[in-house]
Amino acid sequence: MSEVAPNVGNWGIDAVELAAELIRRPSVTPKDEGALDIVAARLEGLGFTCHRLVFDDPGPNGQTSEPIVNLYARRGAGRPNLCFAGHTDVVPTGPEEGWSFEPFAADVRDGALCGRGAVDMKGAIAAFIAAAERFLAAREDGFAGSISLLITGDEEGVAVNGTKKVLDWLRARGEVLDACVVGEPTSAASLGDMIKIGRRGSMTGRLTVEGVQGHVAYPHLVDNAAHRIVALLHALTTTSLDAGTEHFQPSSLQVTTIDIGNPATNVAPGVARATFNIRFNDLWTSATLKDWAADRLAAVGGRVQLAWEVSGESFLVPPGPVSDCLSAAIGAVTGRTPELSTTGGTSDARFIHAHCPVAEFGLVGLTMHKADERVEIADIAQLTAIYEAFLDRFFAAS
Repeated sequence: MSEVAPNVGNWGIDAVELAAELIRRPSVTPKDEGALDIVAARLEGLGFTCHRLVFDDPGPNGQTSEPIVNLYARRGAGRPNLCFAGHTDVVPTGPEEGWSFEPFAADVRDGALCGRGAVDMKGAIAAFIAAAERFLAAREDGFAGSISLLITGDEEGVAVNGTKKVLDWLRARGEVLDACVVGEPTSAASLGDMIKIGRRGSMTGRLTVEGVQGHVAYPHLVDNAAHRIVALLHALTTTSLDAGTEHFQPSSLQVTTIDIGNPATNVAPGVARATFNIRFNDLWTSATLKDWAADRLAAVGGRVQLAWEVSGESFLVPPGPVSDCLSAAIGAVTGRTPELSTTGGTSDARFIHAHCPVAEFGLVGLTMHKADERVEIADIAQLTAIYEAFLDRFFAAS
């Protein structure tokens, strides 16, 4: 039974229409295509002060970067400052033949809003803005605290000029976030079945091994780099990292590519390369895993180079006010009790948790990043109701 009836009343913002308007902006990272202008216009209409923040620092390997547009909006000057964080950038659509509808047309089919970004995560942004309107309309005399939104255009990319930079900007101006909800599509099968309270860390290793090229008929004169890299990868993949912890799955190392580039059948290669990714729990840090990998590779030997890219460390936000209020709101609207989970990939919560307690909750993620991405219209309505109920509970408890 719903405590807050969805789509009831003469609200100025319809979450489904707003989500559709956002979907029609093909904001594939790093392009904005006016998506954040739409968000800012709605928020300014609700009395939010909006800051358009553009950053263009070089990427992690020094590569040039196109300017990234971000938005920070706030209504209120008091505390607590509850922030909703999200992103308007989306992943590419992939081959056109994989889609049964135009990815950026925002068609409605069989009760679903269709298009790239519908689930990840323009639907959630629209739902939160609509929920904020309802929450504020019920409090014409104001409320104690502030509501803010941190919306980036760099979540699906390298995340250099997005949320992290906005957080640095906030710190420099002395502005504090007291709690945060990230609107990622965390629901697994049904809306409200899962909240994320942490994430595994992620790091990528790029392995290069040098041998001695030569004719396969004279093996005593070669040092086959293909054989070397197989042995090195065997050393990395045959030992379990751990068995998991209370809130985390076991850490996992997965080889993603092996590249030799040797078209000849009678030449032993002199160089071989491989890439692997480690998703790790709170038993590890990127530093301890680098040491672990170095020890494993040293035991095999050879001329080896290993370069690392760390996307984020593992983190856990123990159950507390944010996840408690979200769970209560989900229960009131859907009757479900959400699982508190740390599964899945990384998100911008990896930056936010160092600033304030954070939890992630949003739509059902079954079609995110896929062709024919879509969200049930009923889910957008219920998500709006959940966010409104969450705002009620959070500020009532503050």
